[in-house]
Amino acid sequence: MDTNTFETLIAEGKTIEPHDPMPEDFRRSVLRQIAQHAHSEIIGMQPEGNWISRAPSLYRKAILIAKVQDEAGHGLYLYGAAESLGMDQGEMLERLHSGQQKYSTIFNYPMLTWADVAVMGWMGDGAAIVNQVPLSRCSYGPYARAMARICKEESFHQRQGYDAMRVLANGTEEQRNMAQDAVNRWWQPSLMLFGPPDTDSPNTARSMAWGIKRHTNDELRQRFIDLCVPQAEALGLTIPDEELIWDAERGHYNSGPLDWDEFWANVNGAGPCTRERLARRVAAHEDGRWVREAAAAYEHQIENGALVS
Repeated sequence: MDTNTFETLIAEGKTIEPHDPMPEDFRRSVLRQIAQHAHSEIIGMQPEGNWISRAPSLYRKAILIAKVQDEAGHGLYLYGAAESLGMDQGEMLERLHSGQQKYSTIFNYPMLTWADVAVMGWMGDGAAIVNQVPLSRCSYGPYARAMARICKEESFHQRQGYDAMRVLANGTEEQRNMAQDAVNRWWQPSLMLFGPPDTDSPNTARSMAWGIKRHTNDELRQRFIDLCVPQAEALGLTIPDEELIWDAERGHYNSGPLDWDEFWANVNGAGPCTRERLARRVAAHEDGRWVREAAAAYEHQIENGALVS
């Protein structure tokens, strides 16, 4: 392996491509991050997909269908990027189903009302955009290019979520209360989407050094808070943090602590909906096994000249 070539490309800010030599630790680090992201997209289809039939209008149903379809596509882009590192989609899904690979903890919380769907678009996807835009400059080329496409679609997700929250916040008292309740429940999970504090993250320093990440977890979390608080104020909603206050000297909002014990319990499989989400994912995979087997058999016959394509 030509380590000098790899280090030179990183130092010059150039992308690493699949054919380039790379340290095994770099390959594993990028693969871990891409897999976690891809799994988050396909698990994230579940809580919102459950609300398609219950969306309050045909307009909102159409938007939600498009959003869930986007998430399926995002998962496929990312599985493709991961396959360029030598691990196929089937193996990644097996690792997801067995708990060897993780997905974002935000998708282990229940969506109790329509306002939860709206706040997921506004806060959840808003946090994702803050996290993902820098990844479009990731040092691994296939991941960066996938993220450039994904971020364009995520901006639609955030805007539709904010618009749905705007309608609720300006609606009846019951609707405003529903909107505020959703904000109260989803604020901390949205902040935890960025990952643990940098002091507790075993991966941040090396990912930063290799250009896989461009900003730390805490930097991205602060950026999201600074963007989201004025949006909540414009909606007339209250962020559930008694310690939240603008710090003129820092030029940022100060905020209170997060429940990291809850976060780590969630990561380790004790989230409110973890078993439900994984069980549905495994069931869907098994239900589709006959389709994959039929497609593989057809491809085999084509390759062996038994059928004409």
